[in-house]
Amino acid sequence: MSACSVVVVRTGAANTASVAAALRRLGAAVAVHTEKAEVERAEILVLPGVGAFGPVARRLDRLGLADVLRRRVRAGRPTLAICLGLQLLATGSEESPGAGGLGVLPATVSRFPTTVRAPQLGWNRVRARPGCRVLDGGVAYFANSYRIERVPKGWHGAVAEHGGPFVAAVERGPVLGCQFHPELSGQWGHELLERWLAVSRGRSW
Repeated sequence: MSACSVVVVRTGAANTASVAAALRRLGAAVAVHTEKAEVERAEILVLPGVGAFGPVARRLDRLGLADVLRRRVRAGRPTLAICLGLQLLATGSEESPGAGGLGVLPATVSRFPTTVRAPQLGWNRVRARPGCRVLDGGVAYFANSYRIERVPKGWHGAVAEHGGPFVAAVERGPVLGCQFHPELSGQWGHELLERWLAVSRGRSW
């Protein structure tokens, strides 16, 4: 694969180093930015996330990135949202009442039930539903206390089980949101990122 340019958003609460390293292993030229202009013009963009919903949502808004990200996802421009990044695409979260998400997924993020351990830390099986182009079945690494319960209308998705089914990932064209960490999910995660980059560049897979 020839080099492509990928911008990773510095959210202030994310493992950007491991995300950037995974993309560079696939031949991508990676830059980490918070500048609005760089995020807006990015050919391919990654919104990573580790931490609490409210503080990161407010930081994106303060930096002027929230509207940029909304427009980007709604326009179907190549974007990958990881872990908290996926949750930020929703309208809001039980973790931070009153804090608004980007609202591009018609869903609210809720906490896992008390019948299971939270956070969920470790490997879990991912089952891709029919219609997925990028997502495939496999085993991925998760680190989350909150989740989206159902695949939103208008999106294809994959599910996993932890106290009941929940959304492991969603996709629509070159927009991909993963509750798991593909950059920490071994060969399966590497191949998923490779497919997403190919689709993002308009290549068949």
